[in-house]
Amino acid sequence: MTKTLTRVYSDYVSAERAIREVKAAGLSDSNISIVASNADGWHKPGSTDVDPKHDKDRDGKDDRSEGAATGGGLGAIAGGAAGLAAGLGLLAIPGVGPVVAFGWLAALATGAVAGGATGGIIGALVESGTSKENAELYVESLRRGGAIVTAKVPDAEETRYAAILDLSAIDVTQRAAAYRSSGWKGYDPAASAYDVEQVRREREIYRNL
Repeated sequence: MTKTLTRVYSDYVSAERAIREVKAAGLSDSNISIVASNADGWHKPGSTDVDPKHDKDRDGKDDRSEGAATGGGLGAIAGGAAGLAAGLGLLAIPGVGPVVAFGWLAALATGAVAGGATGGIIGALVESGTSKENAELYVESLRRGGAIVTAKVPDAEETRYAAILDLSAIDVTQRAAAYRSSGWKGYDPAASAYDVEQVRREREIYRNL
């Protein structure tokens, strides 16, 4: 039997780090999924206009994007051609904005585009064991530049993998309180996507929290 663990991260880099760590601990690619915001445009297939700090190998390509496309950072997480296509394309989820997705979350993100996020990404998160309240919170974090990671782990190893995922995950209780204090009431499919500056400010607010 397996347990699905879901965690939210402030950005793709933090989520990728968590994925590397659970893989190093023994979890296979097929059990890991991610949906990450692309509000700040980090994933630009084919682009050579790259910030040097994200091009350590000096090949003119964003290392984060390369990891997503080739498996350099995540491994071959996409569970088939459909998942891979969704991962390499830039999807626009209603009420969230542009995302890049891998694994089974890629399929649900695609469904969100086709049928609305309530029946797609939120519905799938609820089906996997996340409460509707938390699912809406996770999706709002995604809208604000974050990333959602799910890991299907053996029941007997839930505690071990949860501890690894928790290391760089956000405190959802704290984040929920902050969102609500600023007027957020829940998922809104008509909400505007965040732009680059809004994402930057959002991450700065929670940098030391």
